[in-house]
Amino acid sequence: MSLTLDRITLTYPDGDDRLTALDDVSLTVPKGSITAVVGPSGSGKSSLLAVAATLIGPDSGRVVVDGTDTAGLNRAELTALRRTRIGIVFQQPNLLPSLSAAEQLQVMAHLDGRSPREAHTRALELLDAVGLRDLAARRPHQLSGGQRQRVNIARALMNDPTVLLVDEPTSALDHERGAAVLDLITDLTHRRATATVLVTHDRTHLTAVDQIAEVHDGRLTVPSAVA
Repeated sequence: MSLTLDRITLTYPDGDDRLTALDDVSLTVPKGSITAVVGPSGSGKSSLLAVAATLIGPDSGRVVVDGTDTAGLNRAELTALRRTRIGIVFQQPNLLPSLSAAEQLQVMAHLDGRSPREAHTRALELLDAVGLRDLAARRPHQLSGGQRQRVNIARALMNDPTVLLVDEPTSALDHERGAAVLDLITDLTHRRATATVLVTHDRTHLTAVDQIAEVHDGRLTVPSAVA
């Protein structure tokens, strides 16, 4: 198993009290599979993704990434874990306007200490995987919304993560481009054997995911396999 959330509870300060964002949540995502996390706004989906990404530490419970229990790691070790084993696809691509599509990816490899030549080769390989190799030299303003999201996905895969966390990837796309992006995530998950968590409001394209978990008021229902 590549990602396990084991009895996670997360609270935030709320005046003199504490607001419960996640309430005894458990979830297992095997490698090479996609789990879609759905639920209304404010239900706890974003908190779940942040905990899975080790960006927020839970009040209690364990996050296990590729066999590593993150509870015992210090800040530097958590940063290294995110850099090498976790890929995050943010809702908005947030690409750097002055960099080409290839350079957006190469920045990630530079942070991991790869040589410029190795980083360039890897970037072109991933852009080819997402169907954008011919647009590697283009800057964000020269790309469509769907193409920018594909660069965003490729960037998240730059350091060969075992866990891929995807936040509302179709929110700014029309139906056709949204379907294409989800098809791409599904294909890459299976080909690269990542454990993928997809947070989404859009249930339209969920027939290809392996299980669906619903969050309501911080509680996660037992995930159900998609027929």
